Amino acid sequence: MLRVLLLGVLAPAGLGLSASPGPQPRGSQCVEHDCFAFFPGPATFFAASQACEQLGGHLMTVRSSVAADVISLLLSGDSGDSPRLWIGLQLQHGCDDPGRLGPLRGFQWVTGDNRTSYSRWARLQVDGTTLCGPLCVAVSEAGALASGEPAWEEQQCDAEADGFLCEFHFSASCRPLLVDSGAVAATGVAITYSTPFRALGADFQALPVGSSASVEPFGVELECAARRGEAEARWGREAPGAWECSVENGGCEHTCNRSAGTSHCLCPADAALQADGRSCATASAEQSCEELCEHFCVPNPNVPGSYLCMCETGYQLAADEHRCEDVDDCLQVPSPCPQLCVNTQGAFTCHCYPGYDMVEGECVEPVDPCLGSNCEYQCQSVGQTDYRCICAEGFVPSPQDPHRCQMFCNETTCPADCDPNNPDSCQCPDGYILDDGHICTDIDECENGDCPDACRNLPGTYECICGPDSVLAGQVATDCDPTKLNGDNESDSDSGSGEPPVSPTPGATSIPSPVGPLHSGVLIGISIASLSLVVALLALLCHLRKKQGATRAELEYKCGSPAKDVVLQQVLTEQTPQKL
Repeated sequence: MLRVLLLGVLAPAGLGLSASPGPQPRGSQCVEHDCFAFFPGPATFFAASQACEQLGGHLMTVRSSVAADVISLLLSGDSGDSPRLWIGLQLQHGCDDPGRLGPLRGFQWVTGDNRTSYSRWARLQVDGTTLCGPLCVAVSEAGALASGEPAWEEQQCDAEADGFLCEFHFSASCRPLLVDSGAVAATGVAITYSTPFRALGADFQALPVGSSASVEPFGVELECAARRGEAEARWGREAPGAWECSVENGGCEHTCNRSAGTSHCLCPADAALQADGRSCATASAEQSCEELCEHFCVPNPNVPGSYLCMCETGYQLAADEHRCEDVDDCLQVPSPCPQLCVNTQGAFTCHCYPGYDMVEGECVEPVDPCLGSNCEYQCQSVGQTDYRCICAEGFVPSPQDPHRCQMFCNETTCPADCDPNNPDSCQCPDGYILDDGHICTDIDECENGDCPDACRNLPGTYECICGPDSVLAGQVATDCDPTKLNGDNESDSDSGSGEPPVSPTPGATSIPSPVGPLHSGVLIGISIASLSLVVALLALLCHLRKKQGATRAELEYKCGSPAKDVVLQQVLTEQTPQKL
């Protein structure tokens, strides 16, 4: 039969104890390694569930009559009128026939299962009606059955009950401290216990591992702890040596001796006091050496019964010289990490500040992708491994060589690129001509008749819309003559504006060096020469037209009409004799 360990009905206010933040249990009990606590106060099912989880447990599961007896004991100390208390049983959304779903009628424990050998419903629906959620279960003595056991009642989950029952599981427990009766009578020893789930008081039958005890007036602070793999816990503390002998024999394994106001532990003649100042080791201790040390035990062959505990890397011996505790490597000076150190159990990890990379244990700034680039103007990083070349205002990367820059203008006029040391030396992009000294003006190729059919001028370039007589009829090109398009067209491609420069998509290697247009002096010379040639051609044409007009007049005069010839002949005939 399971042994019920009564922890008692606790009343912190009656004991003069200050209540710690959070819900305080009014009563608690333990059954083997499971502890249960009653928390009073109005709460919804979800608020109660959250409160239990914050204390390391969950709402109580009632799977047997033993758990039901625990509830009766917890409620027996309550002076209220049969409070309704939440337990960890709920029905999720949906409807189903409760007759087909076993003793829990489709409900589930908050632990996610529906195992049970016990149920005590206040109302059983046997008429075949369905039961729909969400619903939660509260237990109350008001609806107790004939057996006298508290009954379960379905409630709306958002309703407020009078309290709730929490369940906690622990690996082991300690019995209450043993104190010498003579010391209690002489000094009035007072012991105050505190459990991990906030139960406070002095009257306990058992305390779970993790509980603490304060003994006044000796100022002794002890903790209930269990060694690894042990089911039984014991009271102790990290500081080595004995405490007050009247309390748990001072923690001594053999004898506690108090002299000169100080307590000491003594061992039998065939045993030696160990490093914790409370344990004794005999010649047979070699056989249990590994059980005494948390990690490693090294017997001393020269001293029978003597041994030394050692810890794994990243740990150090605790004050009792037997347990091992983690070493915070990040507190070392100098730090084991170049920048950021994060301690872990038995080890540590190194991290770098943002913007740095861990390379062979060192934090280094990532290599600038622009390092070693041959961009003519500026280099811009793209991510951590790529870059692109950018140009100054008025320039774009050259399509043929993205590392270099060329002038670019997408309007009819743009400022010229002038030498700051020689303001008269200015350059314009292809397809523009220097105008007004410092302004680049778009050349209108359509006025020059570069297109045989329709022409559309664009900033820095132009488009020909080929007519029906062209092989490229209906297409847009810079020349509608297929012989020029298919042949070697290098000389033509250099005339006019050319195609407008297109800024290439930045790549892993891109950027500038302005390819300047023709010098303004060269453009002026070409313009003067062209003008002179046009003037000469016009003069020649005019001369030819005049000469042709004189000849035609002479011919017309000579061959104008026979009548005129006859008259002239007569005149000449009449005048000739007179001269003779």
